[in-house]
Amino acid sequence: MDAPELVALLAGRRVAVLTGAGVSTDSGIPDYRGPDSPPANPMTIRQFTSSREYRQRYWARNHLGWRHMAATEPNAGHRALAALERADVVTGVITQNVDLLHTKGGSRTVINLHGTYAQVVCLDCGHSMSRAALAELLEAANPGFTERAERVGGLAVAPDADAVVADTGSFRFVDCPACGGMLKPDIVYFGESVAKEVVDQAYSLVDTSDALLVAGSSLTVFSGYRFVRHAAAHGIPVAIVNRGPTRGDDLADVKVDAGCSPILALLADELILRCRSTSS
Repeated sequence: MDAPELVALLAGRRVAVLTGAGVSTDSGIPDYRGPDSPPANPMTIRQFTSSREYRQRYWARNHLGWRHMAATEPNAGHRALAALERADVVTGVITQNVDLLHTKGGSRTVINLHGTYAQVVCLDCGHSMSRAALAELLEAANPGFTERAERVGGLAVAPDADAVVADTGSFRFVDCPACGGMLKPDIVYFGESVAKEVVDQAYSLVDTSDALLVAGSSLTVFSGYRFVRHAAAHGIPVAIVNRGPTRGDDLADVKVDAGCSPILALLADELILRCRSTSS
C-alpha cells in the first residue's frame, strides 16, 4: 500500500492528529459510520437524564460492554502514532474515541475530546469514581447477570462501550455513593457539548503544529469537524485517512480512502526514516 502524496505533505512538518472510531476498528471496536457498520443509534443525553428506563437499559448494556473495551489492545495504527510522537513528528493526538487505546499504545499527549469509558461522574455532586469501582457495586446488585448474558452468545460492543443485550428489564443500576444522585459515564453524549477547556486545548495543539492529520473519522459531528475547518481557515495543511467519504474532504489537501492501520504504519516508517536520514 502506497500513499506518496500523504508522505510528501507531512514530511518535515510537525503534525497534530485527530482520530475517530475508524482508527480502533482493527482492535475489534466497530465504527459507527464506516461503510460496513451496522445501523447504530447512540443514546442522547436527554434520553439518559429524563428516563429511568433508558438509564436501566444503558447501565445493563454498559456493565457488559465496558469490560470488553477495557480488554482491547492497541493496533498498528495506535502504535504508529505513538512512534511518530517519540520521533517528534506528531505533536499530540486529539481523539473522539473513549477507548483509551492511544494511551495504551504509548501516546503521551492525548486529548480525550469525548471523555473516556474508564471514569464515572455524578451529575448532582460531581463525585468521580472509576468504572471498575462502579462495576463492583453493579455486580453486587445484579449477581449472575454477566454470566447469564454471556451464555446467550457473543457480545457486540459499540464505540461507546455499549453492548447489545436483550435482557435489561431486571437490571438494577446504582446511584451515587456520595449523595444518591445520578451517575453517568464521564463521556460526552450526543446532545452534550465538549468542555470549553478541552476544546481550547485541542485548538492550541492544532495552532502550534504545521499540519493536521485526520485518521478514521467521517467528521460527521461538529466536535471533530471544527478542527479541520479551523486548520483550513488558518492555512494549516489537512490530510485525511478514512474509509469512505468525510465531511471534510473538500477542505483536505490530501485524502486517502483506506483503512487506518496500514497507512499509519507506512507513514511512521517513511517519516521516521526521513527524520533519521536528515539528522545523520
